Amino acid sequence: MAPHCRLLAAACAVACTLPAHAALVENLTTSVTAMALGNAVTADPPGIDSVHFNPAGLARIQYDMESQSFFAASIRSNASFRTPPGFSIGGWYDDPLSGTKAGPVRQAMYVPTYGMPGWRLPGVLIPSLGMAFHKEGSPFTFATNSYMAQAISIDRTTDPNDPARFQGRQVQLQRLVYLSPSVGYRFSDTLSFGASIPIAHSAFVVDTHMRFPNELLGVFGSLQKGWCPESGGNVIDVFGFGLCGGGREGMVSPFKKAASMRLEMTAPFDPTINLGVLWEPKPWFALGAVYQGGSKTRYSGNYEFRADPMLRNFVKGLNSSLFGPIAGAVLGLPTSIPEVQHGNLSATIPFPSHLQVGIKLRPVRYVQLNVDASYARWSDWNALTFEFDQSIRLLEVARLYGIPDSSKLKIPRGYKSVVNMGYGLQLFPTQSLALRFGYEPRKSSVPADKIDLIAPLPDTKLYSVGLNYKFKSGSDISLTASYMKGDFNAPANSSCNMNCNTFLNVIYNPFAGHDVAGDIKVHYVGFSYNHRF
Repeated sequence: MAPHCRLLAAACAVACTLPAHAALVENLTTSVTAMALGNAVTADPPGIDSVHFNPAGLARIQYDMESQSFFAASIRSNASFRTPPGFSIGGWYDDPLSGTKAGPVRQAMYVPTYGMPGWRLPGVLIPSLGMAFHKEGSPFTFATNSYMAQAISIDRTTDPNDPARFQGRQVQLQRLVYLSPSVGYRFSDTLSFGASIPIAHSAFVVDTHMRFPNELLGVFGSLQKGWCPESGGNVIDVFGFGLCGGGREGMVSPFKKAASMRLEMTAPFDPTINLGVLWEPKPWFALGAVYQGGSKTRYSGNYEFRADPMLRNFVKGLNSSLFGPIAGAVLGLPTSIPEVQHGNLSATIPFPSHLQVGIKLRPVRYVQLNVDASYARWSDWNALTFEFDQSIRLLEVARLYGIPDSSKLKIPRGYKSVVNMGYGLQLFPTQSLALRFGYEPRKSSVPADKIDLIAPLPDTKLYSVGLNYKFKSGSDISLTASYMKGDFNAPANSSCNMNCNTFLNVIYNPFAGHDVAGDIKVHYVGFSYNHRF
């Protein structure tokens, strides 16, 4: 290698290791090979998986081939809740969640056309299949692949009293690419281009219990305690505002479960586009880049709200008094709240666009280093708005808190777009065997002041090991094992997606005033088999 070439390669490597950030759930379960290399494969795209990581890499496939892969993954997320000194929610001090810990986490998978199955498993096993076609002498290679482009699955339904149930008994976000017509074009011996159109089935499920610990609700509850007798009735109150008319069950508490909500939506046909370029001027050096287009995915599905007796009876008592209906009309409260309300909903939830660039260095035959930098537009998730087919009576109560439209539910997110790095190392002790090592420090797209248990994704580190073995027939197998871990610590009032204690924080801080600490762990094992036909 010429000295100036080595200097250029070293400069590129140093540039790629400058501090950078970011990842949410992208590329966690997409490719067995990529996982082994810290997802740093843009400049050395892995066979048919090039469809996702850089479709220009398809031009390197000079034969017909099939790729079969399987992976198993498990997610564990823990959380603990503690009230600091001076804790108070409108004069209420003894929160039963204080000192508790979240229970066991299981996984599930949304099955297209079927929905969420009833079983809960310690992990999930997902197969995938890809095929590539090349006519000898042609500059084109065509391919398609199926893979999981995005996934997170958290199920806390095993323990009915799990304190984390107030921010996601079940959370399922997945994007399953089931067809991806793709083409790679070899422009010259050193330059290739590629394009693919991944067509995905997307699913979004949130099932949660709800409570509303905030100052205003606490003040209402304290007022009831001082005005209403223990039996729950007050004759004078009937000629007033009906604060006691709901009886014992209508006594308001900021710590009581108020309702439960389930949203289940899909987008069965959601195409995007991937565009890639690969430059390989030397056997020891390559540069690659891929742009993965995003989409404003339009989901539709169904919802169910179940209101607990507390709010139902409170509103009933209010409207059974002399002046209560007048006060309710002024405040915009509903005249009644049904126990169950269900129907259809829709939402536009962006699938973020993604840009990734990478470098491959192989200074000697036995060693190869890959370094990638990626950027995903998670800032598109500033807030998620769900639109219902009717006014939700339970949400009409939220008019007290300045939320005017009860046919919509807006959940703040406040995510950010940052840059993420990935590093992959391959050792080649023999012509047939490659040993792989990956490291990906994934700085989260969820800022510390926005973290919650719906997306418990702090900064994490992904470590991977793997191997590839080539048979004389031209077939090969790959094995990968990965481990990812991250911790978070959110002191009281530090994340207004989870634990802020302010006067109007009804949507949505179920652990208001608590110190919340937790972590997330992901275990991954993958196997792939590639063969010619």
